Amino acid sequence: MNITKRRWRQVIGSVAIAGSAAVVLAGCTTSTSSDSETSSSGGTVTVAEVNEATSFNYNTPQGNLDTNGFIWQLTQPQFMTLGTNYKVEPNTDLGTYKKISSSPLKVRYTLNKNAKWSDGKPMTSDDLLLGWAQSSGYYESATTDADGNVTKGTQYFASAAGYPFQTDYPTNITKQSITITYKKPYVDWNLVNPIQFPAHVVSQEAGVSESAFVKALKDTPAGNTASPAPANDTLKKVASFINTGYDQTSLPSDKKLLVSGGPLQVSAWTPKQSMTFSKNPYYKGKHEVQFNKLVMRFIGDANAQVTALQNGEVDAIQPQASADTVKALKQASGITIQQGSQVAYDHLDLNFGSSVFKDENVRKAFLMTIPRQQILDSIVTPINKSAKVLNSQLFLPGQKGYDEAVKNNNSDEYNKVDIAGAKKLLNGATPTVKILYNTENPNRVDTFQAIQASAAKAGFKVVDGGSPDWSSLLTGGNYDASLFGWVNPGAGNAAVPQLFQTGNSGNYNRFADEKASKLAVDTQTTLDASKLQSMKVDIDKISFNDAYGLPLFQLPGIFATNSTLHGVKYFGGQNGIFWNVWDWTKG
Repeated sequence: MNITKRRWRQVIGSVAIAGSAAVVLAGCTTSTSSDSETSSSGGTVTVAEVNEATSFNYNTPQGNLDTNGFIWQLTQPQFMTLGTNYKVEPNTDLGTYKKISSSPLKVRYTLNKNAKWSDGKPMTSDDLLLGWAQSSGYYESATTDADGNVTKGTQYFASAAGYPFQTDYPTNITKQSITITYKKPYVDWNLVNPIQFPAHVVSQEAGVSESAFVKALKDTPAGNTASPAPANDTLKKVASFINTGYDQTSLPSDKKLLVSGGPLQVSAWTPKQSMTFSKNPYYKGKHEVQFNKLVMRFIGDANAQVTALQNGEVDAIQPQASADTVKALKQASGITIQQGSQVAYDHLDLNFGSSVFKDENVRKAFLMTIPRQQILDSIVTPINKSAKVLNSQLFLPGQKGYDEAVKNNNSDEYNKVDIAGAKKLLNGATPTVKILYNTENPNRVDTFQAIQASAAKAGFKVVDGGSPDWSSLLTGGNYDASLFGWVNPGAGNAAVPQLFQTGNSGNYNRFADEKASKLAVDTQTTLDASKLQSMKVDIDKISFNDAYGLPLFQLPGIFATNSTLHGVKYFGGQNGIFWNVWDWTKG
């Protein structure tokens, strides 16, 4: 069962919706051993993963997928991690970061003196400058049309989430430190991670010297959309490589692409079968892993994952949760099960670039036909009998703000299917609607079929636009509506402009409401928690009033492990089962 999800990510390491909805729904089954038992270090840990990787760079629009993010968690350097209860925890293995001024906001990042990449090269301020350039949008001067094509200026780095903060050029640059000064307060400053890839590798791959790259950063002026400067060819080459050079479908022959700054490094990849990670010999600190190798087995079918776990082929699985999967796991011996809600949800988005949905009445009529309760009852209720239809685009049940948003956003207009009301709005029209979704995900297939049958009663002709390669088609816009899931780590607010800012590269359905866009941008500089929540509630209301689409349900999650793997704990955020991989032991 293929359940690829898009990831809410700020370009470098920052994240999306504040708060958590990961509440344990059921305890563990009886296991032949417990996590409290003494385990020996070393060995190989094998984990079944639903989707195969598509890129080593999760920060681009095309690379913004869950499995790619798992690889980031394992292999790329991070100044912070998310701990239990989604609390931001500084990672001193890499270095330190400290707010040294509030007005203006200034943050100093310092790498540890012994910090090295997996090729043995030291991490330096060049690496921090590269990460800052990727995440800040400092050089961007492009003006784009409704389809995202550049009509003026230069687009350097392709960002999955746009640029939610603006800074000056870094100052106080030393061999291993930089200071970032923000032009405005930034609500998620403690989640900004200005390092991802090694500058010495990226420069070489782009065909320029590292010194030439750093000079280009200094020489290129800040982007100005009104009066853009000519493109800097050196910076353009580096950005072009960052944008697409890490997109791979098999183990690259150029091993420089595998240079890691995290606790693990990719060492093997058999397409359609598995990816192997070995320990990074130069990674030191409390996040060093306690095993020798990790194998990520690509097993899309949930039943096959359960069988592999029972047979000892894998040590852990995180399949798409279903009643059949839970039942099979509970019947198995020696298996520990952990269930909870994910900080994620499935949704239907209408494409505002589609000629079909330019008419608001057609959008509202289509949404009136969506059988959300039927979809919930068939997919989620068998696992979680207390589950309810999701009625917010920005909050999840249990999060502060959800009840207020639902009370004010008029989502109750779509609580029940209203075929008569839809027909009235259509006034005899019979629009054709093409829906993009993942044909290898049974839940999405079931959802599509339920929508197709219901919408037909109102006169809609729903065309099957599903594809196993749906994620690569999402940015193209050759569809009228899309079905997929958003997943985030449970901290931060970067998802707000990603979804609702006009022209944002993560705004896949081309939603363009002037008020919502301004509010979305302003959330990034709003430090008052009460005002921030109020702004998000207002955006949520606009999305329903404009018939943006419909949230369907919060996704349930499940981890299962055998008796030889210890330290795995449930986590509903976007790093999935790998969130605390450094705590795992095998034996």
